[in-house]
Amino acid sequence: MFDFILRPFRRKYGADKHFYAVVDDMFGFIPNNIELYKLALIHKSASVELEDGSHINNERLEFLGDAVIESVTSDYLFIEFPDRDEGFLTQVRSKMVSRQSLNRIASAIGLDKHVISNAAGNTTQKHIYGDAFEAMMGAIYLDQGYDFVNRLLINDIFARHLSLDDVLQSETDFKSRLIEWCQKNRYSIEFRTTNEASRSGFHSVVYVDGIAVGHGHGDSKKAAEQNAAFSVSQTAPTTITDEGSAEILDRIDRMAN
Repeated sequence: MFDFILRPFRRKYGADKHFYAVVDDMFGFIPNNIELYKLALIHKSASVELEDGSHINNERLEFLGDAVIESVTSDYLFIEFPDRDEGFLTQVRSKMVSRQSLNRIASAIGLDKHVISNAAGNTTQKHIYGDAFEAMMGAIYLDQGYDFVNRLLINDIFARHLSLDDVLQSETDFKSRLIEWCQKNRYSIEFRTTNEASRSGFHSVVYVDGIAVGHGHGDSKKAAEQNAAFSVSQTAPTTITDEGSAEILDRIDRMAN
């Protein structure tokens, strides 16, 4: 209510004026509890040690923010696509909240310039900024409530920095990608798909070198197999790529031993 009065004072005066300005510039409001936002900027590599020897960083807020973002995105897609099935909604949500997507949003709003980190090299580029964005959403949720962060994400951040059309037009043929990856790495692949009597639709399990690595359900055999392949892609950063190959190989090796 008194945000227009407090804004210039918070931004210009006091020990925390820098942090108030950072939040205001990125999200357009003045926080109630600035300590939450200060904590959201501290990566694990720059953890602050307290008098009792414990360490604090943004990991707990990141955990909370991850759940908040997924919930808001689920609500949005459920309303936006009333006639689409669970598999479609899950795939679109995964793309919207992927690490790459959140990293891009964090950079677009300028969050990357304020993260406090001692990590070096490609680790920072891969996930720290997206993690900090999740932590910020966790802080906003605690400070302003779910309805506020819902409106902020959907009406502001996603509207300005995430094109739903681009998300929908991006790679969705997970089965072909998985088959191509297996052929490249000389692994056998098999989809075992059955028509479920107990529930409408089909269920598919994908096997790589005889090991079940993913499963999915769909209204058709094709949809079930796509969803099964998609479930495997979740072991990689987003889709089946060369960068994600080592992670999937490690998973298969662990299951085989």
